[in-house]
Parts: sequence; structure tokens; C-alpha cells
Amino acid sequence: MSRLFGSVRARATLAATLVVAVALVAAGTAVLMSLRSNLIGEAGTQAEQSARAVAAELAARTPYDQLSGLDGDDRPVQVVDQDGTLVAASEDLQRIDGTATTEVTPRPSAPGDDDDDPGRPGDSDDADDSDGDSDDDSGAGPAPGEIGSGTTFSNGSATIDGDAEDYRFAAVDVGTADGGRLTVTAGAPLAAEHSAVDTTLTGMLIGLPLLLGVVAGVTWLVTGRALRPVEGIRREMAAITASEDLTRRVPEPATHDEIARLASTTNETLAALEASVERQRRFVADASHELRSPIASLRTQLEVAAAHPELLDVDGAVEDTVRLQRLAADLLLLARLDAGERPADARVDLAAMAREEAAGRTGVTVDAVPAEVTGSRGQLGRVLANLLDNAGRHARERVTVTVRREGALAVLAVADDGEGVAEADRERIFERFVRLDAARSRDDGGAGLGLAIARDVAVRHGGTLTAGTAPAGGALFELRLPLAG
Repeated sequence: MSRLFGSVRARATLAATLVVAVALVAAGTAVLMSLRSNLIGEAGTQAEQSARAVAAELAARTPYDQLSGLDGDDRPVQVVDQDGTLVAASEDLQRIDGTATTEVTPRPSAPGDDDDDPGRPGDSDDADDSDGDSDDDSGAGPAPGEIGSGTTFSNGSATIDGDAEDYRFAAVDVGTADGGRLTVTAGAPLAAEHSAVDTTLTGMLIGLPLLLGVVAGVTWLVTGRALRPVEGIRREMAAITASEDLTRRVPEPATHDEIARLASTTNETLAALEASVERQRRFVADASHELRSPIASLRTQLEVAAAHPELLDVDGAVEDTVRLQRLAADLLLLARLDAGERPADARVDLAAMAREEAAGRTGVTVDAVPAEVTGSRGQLGRVLANLLDNAGRHARERVTVTVRREGALAVLAVADDGEGVAEADRERIFERFVRLDAARSRDDGGAGLGLAIARDVAVRHGGTLTAGTAPAGGALFELRLPLAG
């Protein structure tokens, strides 16, 4: 189970299903509440219409037993006086709750009431009162013969002729001729509301799981289809890892989306890794080749000396040993640079360094202004020494070293008056073990690592090293580094 839900496909499916489920539940709840509110409002409107119809008859002084709203239909009606006494009710009304009174049987007229028409609202034995006022001194309610504008709603239930149902009740007041007040309560059944809500709820309970199943299935298929290229990339990467064949590439889908860009970036990484491995192999092969010659020469001289001591070439042996020492130092420095060794944070004055390195070299002139940079004094001195060695091998008579400022950069330039470097070779000369001059021997030209080391050190110090043409027509090498501070 943990492995299943550890996949992106399963998590995406689960998340999509949960989001849709929450949205559907929220929407369904809102629909049910809106439906119920609308249906209850409609029932309330019907109940209010019934109540006002009876109130209109009462306002017209229709006797209780002749009210058309009490003729036994399925809508319960109650008429209550201001004292809370039930004076009229629907026929066959057996039970009611949720209204002003639970009484279902109107109270008969009190004994001794000599009203000519006890069932007519508004007649009273006190009609001849000298002040002409009503016995009702409450001062509240509508005027005689008028229906109140307000309506009170409530929910309840009632039983009519043995059928029990829920109702929405509406109560309105009507004024009687003697200044009294009657309250008419009428109900409208909520059966349609219950039926509609129950039907909608049942449909939702059936449809929601089905819809969620469809959403989960579609999401599972879509995510599987979308992630299929990722699985292809993974399989190919696993095969590349197992075979160690860096010439292989992962498939790139033609969708131009994030997965296609991932595949493209992966292939670019594989290409860079292949180039790096190939460069390392070539470096090892070239280093082995460069080491073989001085070692073989030194061994030959030692073997001859062992057999014929008088033939020992001490100067040649020392020269081969020095070459080995320099080559080993170059290889060690390149290895440290490739490993990402960070340069020191010392402040170095390129002008002072140029004068120190030029001292003792024939034909080298220096024109420098103070320019401090941050870095390794030893590595930057090695760069300048390599540039001066390279210029000295190709110059006819003169080598010029200049140091100047260009904005936030310090520029150290080494120019010679030799034949220069062809434009097509100005990047190639910075590759390791590259010699452009086929006539140069290893004895007088080195192993072809000087310029490669110089550029690597420049890059590690946040600068650049480029080759161009000197004013005198020879080669011009410019080292640009950020000024300190």
C-alpha cells in the first residue's frame, strides 16, 4: 500500500478525487439548502394566501360557520381571538402543533350570551357603550375591518381526517368591527418539499460515488499517459547506468511541455558528462604519453650509466628530471582545479606581480598601474609566468606586459612581436596538450598545458583569458579579473 501511494500517479489520482469530492459535497449541500429554502418559501406563500383569504372574509364579517377556508380541504386553518381562544377551525382537524394553540375544537359561546348572531365576528352586548369605544383597550393590531400587513411564519404538523403531514404555517391578524383582533393561521403542506429534497438527496448519494469513480478512473488514465514519458526516461537512465554507455540518450517526447524539457535537459547533461569523461580519458592518455618520453629518456641514461659510468650525461638526466617535476606539478594543479578548489582571498597587486615576474627575463618590458584583485598569489603568478613563457617562445625580440583598469576590471595583457595566432586557433590553444607549432619539440615547447592552466585559473577567479592580435602583429593575451573591494 505504501509503495502504491508513493507513486505520483496514485497521489495525483487521490488528490483529484478528494478535491472533486469536497467540491461536489459543498455544491450538493448548497443545492439542497437552496431547493429546500425555495420550496419552503413557496409553501409559505401558499399558506399566507390561504390565511389572508380567510382574513378577508372575517373582515367582511362573514360568520365562522360560513368561512370558505374551513370547508375540509387538506390545509388546516385556525382562527384565534386576542385572548388566545380558538373560535373557528378547519373541519376534520384532529391534531395540530407549531401554531398559537394546539386546540382543534372551537369553544362554544358562553352561557347567557344574548347576541343575535353568536357566530358573527364583531357583535357584542356592549355595542351601546356610551363612549363608543371597543372593549379591547390594548391599542394593538389592525384597525377594524382591516388585515394586518405583517405575516408570521412557522413550521409544524397537523392531522386532518387521519392523515398526518408537516406544514408551513402563516399567521395574519385582522381587526374586528368592535375593535378586537382575530389571528388567522393557515398551513400549506410540505410534502412536495420533502419529496423533492429526498429525491435530490437520493440522486446525489447514488451519483456522487459514480462520479467520483469516473473522476478517479479518468485521472488515473490521464496521469498514467502524462507520466509515460517519465517512465521511459527512467528506464533509459537505468539502462545507461547499468551499461555505462554515455553515448545513449533518453527519448524526448514531442509535447513541448515540462517533461519534454526534462528529457532535453537530461540529454544535455548526458552529453556534458560524456564530454567530461572523454576529456578525462584523453587527459589521462595524453599525460601518460607526455610522461613516457622523459621517463624513458631518464631510464636509458641511468642504464647506460650503470654499464658505463664514464658515459653518464648528468645535465641530460637533470633536465629530464626537471621536465618530470614540472609536468607533475602541472597535472597536480589541473587536478585541483578540476576538483573545484576555491582560490584564496588574498589581495594581489597585478602591477607589482608583473614587475616581479618580468625581472630577469630578456626583452620583457612592463607598463603597469596599480590594480588589486582578490585571489591566490601563487596561482595568478603561475598564469603570468605561463603567458610570459609562451610569449618568449614565439617573440622575435620583444614582449610587453601592461596592467590597466577598465571600469570594475583589472586587465593584464601580454603581447609579443611574433607571428601571432590564427583566428581559427584562438580557442583551441587553451585545450590541454595542444601544440599548434608542429616544429616545436617537447624539449623546448613543454607539454601544452600552460595556457590550459592559465584559463582554468582565470575562470576560478571569476575572470576571463582571451587571445587576440597585438599591435606589433604578434599574439596578445588579456587576463581580465574583478578589482578587489
